[in-house]
Amino acid sequence: MHEAALEQALDRILAQDPRYPRDAYHFVREALEYTQRMVSRGQRGRLRHVTGQELLAGIRAYAIEQFGPMTLTLFEEWNIRSCRDFGEIVFNMVDAGILAKTEQDSRADFEHGYDFEEAFRKPFLPPSKQAAWEKSRNPASAGH
Repeated sequence: MHEAALEQALDRILAQDPRYPRDAYHFVREALEYTQRMVSRGQRGRLRHVTGQELLAGIRAYAIEQFGPMTLTLFEEWNIRSCRDFGEIVFNMVDAGILAKTEQDSRADFEHGYDFEEAFRKPFLPPSKQAAWEKSRNPASAGH
């Protein structure tokens, strides 16, 4: 999709659903391209459709690579609080004709992704704080 057509499609999305800013849509599109490159490495460079779970893994890796410890702060600014929000963005883009889907793809693919604290905060904690973080996240295991 040409840049002008993409921006027009995003204008339509944002007019109908203002929950997420334009930058969030650009990020998801870039993360999809990143994910496609990751999964196509083992297939002689041929791009293929990626699943929701593959895209979530790619979003996680790309976000950490691009934004590091600021990822959670940025996602909060974009009103992205869970993997479900990525599904909403993806399917808004599908509905607008920016992205394609298969019959097997659904918003439910994004329901049970990863915990944002675990995915985006824990990797940046110093080792000395990781054990305390684990205990605070799982009090039942604190006594074992």
